[in-house]
Amino acid sequence: MGAPEGILCTKTHEYVYEKDGSYLVGITDYAVEQLGDIVFVELPEVGTELEKKEVFATIESVKAASEVYMPVSGKIVEINERLLNEPELINSDCYEEGWLIKVEPASLESDLEDAMEYEDYISDVEE
Repeated sequence: MGAPEGILCTKTHEYVYEKDGSYLVGITDYAVEQLGDIVFVELPEVGTELEKKEVFATIESVKAASEVYMPVSGKIVEINERLLNEPELINSDCYEEGWLIKVEPASLESDLEDAMEYEDYISDVEE
């Protein structure tokens, strides 16, 4: 499962990338690997406006429960409803099928100043 081109990642293992005019947010393949088999996902309501670094979701795996943080401030315009019944999609394809939310960013450029390109993120987490 390769990361999409143009993806940006945070130190807390979230990603954001633009696809078809929307910004998809989810957790990285590295985070998925650390969590193990995902069994439950709690997602926010569509229309919720959140600030960067606010918790927007909870993911539970057989190992642990983890909070997921907003990589950018903005409004949630869609949630991946398939995950409510098929949380394992995150394990099988966290980028294409297992994204968590679509966001309409408020201040994308300034919010992403501390985000890393995928290769830099992987080197950072593997140190």
